[in-house]
Amino acid sequence: MDKKINIAIIGASGYTGAELIRLLLTHPHANIKALTGDSQAGRDMAEVYPHLRFKKLPKLVTHAEVDYSGIDLAFCCLPHGTTQEVIAGLPNHVRIIDLSADFRLTDPESYAQWYGHPHKAVELQKEAVYGLCELARDAIASARLIANPGCYPTSAALPLAPLMKQGLIEHEGIIIDAKSGVTGAGRSPRQASLYTEINDGINAYGIASHRHTPEIEQTLSFASGKIVKLTFTPHLIPMNRGILSTIYVKLAQGTTADDLHAALSSTYSAETFVHILPKGATPSTHMIRGTNDCMIAVFPDRIPGRAILVSVIDNLVKGASGQAIQNMNIMFGLPETTALNLTAVFP
Repeated sequence: MDKKINIAIIGASGYTGAELIRLLLTHPHANIKALTGDSQAGRDMAEVYPHLRFKKLPKLVTHAEVDYSGIDLAFCCLPHGTTQEVIAGLPNHVRIIDLSADFRLTDPESYAQWYGHPHKAVELQKEAVYGLCELARDAIASARLIANPGCYPTSAALPLAPLMKQGLIEHEGIIIDAKSGVTGAGRSPRQASLYTEINDGINAYGIASHRHTPEIEQTLSFASGKIVKLTFTPHLIPMNRGILSTIYVKLAQGTTADDLHAALSSTYSAETFVHILPKGATPSTHMIRGTNDCMIAVFPDRIPGRAILVSVIDNLVKGASGQAIQNMNIMFGLPETTALNLTAVFP
């Protein structure tokens, strides 16, 4: 592909917008034409993110100021609840990757229940493709609108969905204990994200009510062909980025943890970004920091008939901006590794 992809990033002043810019600056086919940030309009990105000071980037403008006639692809990084009307107003020729939660749930009633207001673009929801790259390539390639998966759902679905699809684990009794870095809370200042509130501690939040729960259940229900209900508890820990999900499952009759390991190894054997660790090895967030990788381990539980899965991703890369670029690469027929052939930052 010789042609450049002209890109607009809507809501570029947040963490996912900045991460998109960082990665797209290394993409040989990406041309960042417009950056929006209504509250930061008129400023250079260097004023918002000094690490971008010496990069040639357009000024931040309001969404209304963007000329979309020359835009091929829009990444939308706005908060949930603000995206549906914005995307519905984009010209039909613009392909869209939405990093918010606004198009992830296929059922508008479920969206209204979990997000507290009616879906504002129901017709557009019907054409949205859930962009979990390793599991939906064919649909992603031809889609106009991609709902980029959430960070917690990505860390949970990559290990669980293949096992569900193959009937190797029970669809009941799943427990997901997930821990995320503070960037998952966004960049807007709030008391709960202050250094003194976060540092030197850990806290659970969204207990039995986190909005990523129906997204995880939806993905696993599609994979298993059965209605999946599970227990999901997220925690915030004092690090910048990364997610570690510890997942407890019931084995199907006659199945062992070794069978899970073999199935996942086979499923992802040709994948660049999903890695199944050798038996006995434990993944950590240091192993994937700054990358688009997911590392998964499988352990037998000491309780017969159960197994424990451990999955790690970088919430800003595979959990957001990196997966969005992977989706872009699939949509435009490019190698999925373009701009994503990254090595973890360690220490």
